[in-house]
Amino acid sequence: MRKIHELSNFIWSIADLLRDAYRLSQYERVLLPLVVLRRFDCVLESTKEAVLASYTQYKGKLNDEVLDSLLNNVSGQRLHNHSPLSFKKMKDDPYNVHLNLISYINGFSKKRPRDL
Repeated sequence: MRKIHELSNFIWSIADLLRDAYRLSQYERVLLPLVVLRRFDCVLESTKEAVLASYTQYKGKLNDEVLDSLLNNVSGQRLHNHSPLSFKKMKDDPYNVHLNLISYINGFSKKRPRDL
């Protein structure tokens, strides 16, 4: 029960910080996409190294559509991310979050997540 209370306090403290940076109407435009991206990051974490190795091996040798399909198969999902970045790595480089986030998003499969 104590951990739930601590987690709740932590979440509210983040909400308090965001309240100063964003209007309430902006929360959904900012937070929801970041939550979805973080969820993708967690789901793809276990296959990240294999995807990066395959991307390095086949980039430039296969057309984009075939490479995309291959990397999705390597990830075991209907999407992949071939960026060497992760949320953990971006957090460790706070001065380049904007550029790193753009690079991270551009590393996703061509078809599915880009529509978000």
